[in-house]
Amino acid sequence: MKIIDLFSKPKPVLSFELFPPKRDGNLENLFQTVLELKELNPDYMSITYGAGGSSRDMTYDIAVRLKSLGILPLMHFTCVGHSREEIHQILGRVRDAGLENILALRGDPPKGQADFKPAPDGFRYAEELIRFIRGEGYGFCLGVAGYPEGHPESGGLLQDRENMKKKIEAGGQFIVTQLFFDNRDYFYYVDQLRNQGVTSPVQPGLWLLTDYSQIEKIGSFGTRIPTELYEGLKPHRDDKEYIQRKGIDYAVKQCAELLEKGAPGIHFYVMNRSAPVREVLSRLKTLGWFKDRTE
Repeated sequence: MKIIDLFSKPKPVLSFELFPPKRDGNLENLFQTVLELKELNPDYMSITYGAGGSSRDMTYDIAVRLKSLGILPLMHFTCVGHSREEIHQILGRVRDAGLENILALRGDPPKGQADFKPAPDGFRYAEELIRFIRGEGYGFCLGVAGYPEGHPESGGLLQDRENMKKKIEAGGQFIVTQLFFDNRDYFYYVDQLRNQGVTSPVQPGLWLLTDYSQIEKIGSFGTRIPTELYEGLKPHRDDKEYIQRKGIDYAVKQCAELLEKGAPGIHFYVMNRSAPVREVLSRLKTLGWFKDRTE
């Protein structure tokens, strides 16, 4: 099943993003969460690729195991640390495992490296990776990452949108966005892409804010926290139950507006946890969304 085909169906696409545990981590703990998430009947689950390719083998193993469980995997794939020959070999392995969907990314610099540097005979941009995959004749369905607030290295919103157009023209088929908290950023982003002639589905990516400490981490991504949300949470920063409740309230409201105004689905950054997204989906169900997904 190719993910692009999901967007032609009348119901919104639901997906979750996982990240591999550290190399000494426990895959069984992750897959306990996977089984809990599977009960919510997502259309697909994506698996991140560690900075510098640090978890790339685990990403592949997780994708293969998801497939064996009847879950459609979207495997992240980056340019980081790979020559063209290495990319060719890895893609062949992925294809031979029957994995059909890849999120093609440039990737973040390895830890301790301030700027991105391509590997010898490697690629500097996701667009180049996408062109290589298409040029080598691989039949993967290719997703790409979008940035409603602009990629921090893009040089501005206009350049960011032009870069997206290049990725789609190179062979990208659908867009999954970086997290955002102001829906106006998403809708403005989609309008700008449409004005550029980009017609690909743009699936919004949402982070469930469940701990006040996450705010600093989110800020490091270049993501803005709306003043109203931030000021409402700040006086209760030490009350984890309050923060989680308000974070879920905000996510439900955000999802409902996105879906009502035409977003083709929701991609949740679940942080390898099932309970918060289960609560969000349960409440969205009462509003008429994802009624076929939750028990």
